[in-house]
Amino acid sequence: MSVTGPAVLVLAAVLLIALTVWRRRSRATLRPIDAFDRLNREVGLAVENGTRLHISLGRGNLFTSRGGSALAGLAMLRRIAERTSVSDRPPIVTSGDPALTILSQDTSQSGYRAAGAEEQFRVTAERVTGLSPFSYAAGTLPVTSDEYVSANIYIGELGAESALVVEAADRQDASLIAASDNLPAQSVFFAAAQDPLIGEELFASGAYMGAGASHDASLQVQDVLRWILVLIMLGGAALKLLGLF
Repeated sequence: MSVTGPAVLVLAAVLLIALTVWRRRSRATLRPIDAFDRLNREVGLAVENGTRLHISLGRGNLFTSRGGSALAGLAMLRRIAERTSVSDRPPIVTSGDPALTILSQDTSQSGYRAAGAEEQFRVTAERVTGLSPFSYAAGTLPVTSDEYVSANIYIGELGAESALVVEAADRQDASLIAASDNLPAQSVFFAAAQDPLIGEELFASGAYMGAGASHDASLQVQDVLRWILVLIMLGGAALKLLGLF
């Protein structure tokens, strides 16, 4: 039985704990990402102008490999709920998975609770709009057009149906901030979003929204593991050239 997998998990866990403790003492300096700068502006503008944010967490099943992008969206949702808790129009959260909707309700409520405004929480703001790709898209379209939405944030697993929701946002002249772990959706968002999130930037949403030291530390853990992998590859190549491996 290979011990490589468990060893990597243990190393990642140790690094995450150590770096989380460190980051609680000193905040990380993150490189600027235009999409997150725009998102922070849109959150403030929505509160000031009395409009809504529409946050879509996609159709990812949390019990599959596609669940990671949905979890990244939930981390971002908590911070947005906390920051918009004083708004007259709270964010609308849509998804295509019942379990994900329940989690989004709990996440939003925890954000309101952290802001001391739990009485403002409305459970009906989190909705399942459809269980198949195109029924999900069809159920999401009215939210964009009928709910005073000023910005649409799509973070999660989506596919070709993302073209429909992107077009709806464009017709309403609403801002679009989007990311997905699915290549067809990434191509749509890259062409349509003002500031698309590319690749793994999706999983940095919690850190850039100020979700906590553990999110900052997770980015550093990724960097450390990448450098370890690079060194292993270079070392293996050198040993091969020297005839030692």
